[in-house]
Amino acid sequence: MEQKESYNDAVRKLRSIVEDIEKGELDVDLLSEKVKEATRLIKLCKEKLFKADGEVKKVLDELDA
Repeated sequence: MEQKESYNDAVRKLRSIVEDIEKGELDVDLLSEKVKEATRLIKLCKEKLFKADGEVKKVLDELDA
C-alpha cells in the first residue's frame, strides 16, 4: 500500500527545493526537475488545504443547525 505524503512533508520538501533554487547552483536539467516536483507538491498542498477547509465548514454548519 502506497503511503501518501503529509502536508508537512510536502511543505518541507518545497522549502528544500526553494533553498536549492535560491543558491543558483543547479544545472538546467536539475532545475527543470525541481520545478516539476515543486509544482506537484504545491498541487498536493492545495488539495489538502481545500479538503480541510471543506471539512471545517461542514462541522461549523452542523454546529449551527
